[in-house]
Amino acid sequence: MSVNVQVIAKPGLFETYRPHLQAALADVGIEARLGEDLDPALVDYIVYAPMGGQTDLSAYVNAKAALGLWAGVETIIGNPKLTMPYARMVDEGLTEGMVEWVTAHVLRHHLGIDRDILRAPGDWTQETPPLARDRRVGVLGLGVLGQACARALTALRFDVAGWSRSEKTLDGVACFHGDDGLGAVLRRSEILVLLLPHTDATENTLNADTLALLPEGAVVLNPGRGALIDDAALLAALDAGQVGHATLDTFRVEPLPADHPYWRHPKVTVTPHVASETRPASASRVIAENIRRGEAGEPFLHLVDRDAGY
Repeated sequence: MSVNVQVIAKPGLFETYRPHLQAALADVGIEARLGEDLDPALVDYIVYAPMGGQTDLSAYVNAKAALGLWAGVETIIGNPKLTMPYARMVDEGLTEGMVEWVTAHVLRHHLGIDRDILRAPGDWTQETPPLARDRRVGVLGLGVLGQACARALTALRFDVAGWSRSEKTLDGVACFHGDDGLGAVLRRSEILVLLLPHTDATENTLNADTLALLPEGAVVLNPGRGALIDDAALLAALDAGQVGHATLDTFRVEPLPADHPYWRHPKVTVTPHVASETRPASASRVIAENIRRGEAGEPFLHLVDRDAGY
């Protein structure tokens, strides 16, 4: 079988993905014409990353699906010019990257590694951290990424609780849901990891009221979405000592403006949205499988529910 695949992404990304897409499609038995400027009426599938600038996809009248290169969809699903089904990116490389970032920074704060890195010569002050089993970690969001991170942390023997808007169960993790459940997780989280999608319901999940529920001096990690946090409320909580440190990877405006207070706050670590990057080789296999499914009349993987927002 042969299909036409249009790639819409930032300049240069097509050439990065081309060999990986070709190899992945060949592996599932599909011959494909790949391009950035194909006749829209002839396009069967769109590989899509909206940072390329093109948002009007209404000319692709015969496209069976737009297959995203991003895990996040909040800037995409409200687009009325994206009329075909949209599948978000869920792939092993993205998941592994997130697990590595989260476990690294949880361990960093759990062990107080910053204190040793910045230790003055001759300072022999000994502070023994608790064992992981005595450290309570909360994970807000139990989707694919949240579940993977929660499992990794429980494997290290952290005392992990997770929260989601709807009820879920996960071996070894105390699972909560709903408004009451959110408060219960926050009150016990010495280290809190944010991995919720950005929807109207999750915007400013961490605000003045919810930050006040955390144990005094708690650490906040946000590799999820910038809009999950009320920035002014977090800065106030850091200044007051209610939050001991915030390690942030995602922001409302990116790149984070050079004059933003986060850059200079002594209790904030900024990482430049690198917690979980899409890797071309593994992402191409996901794209190829979805194209195979489309051609076989099977359901697409990871379709977005536009009403739910993710």
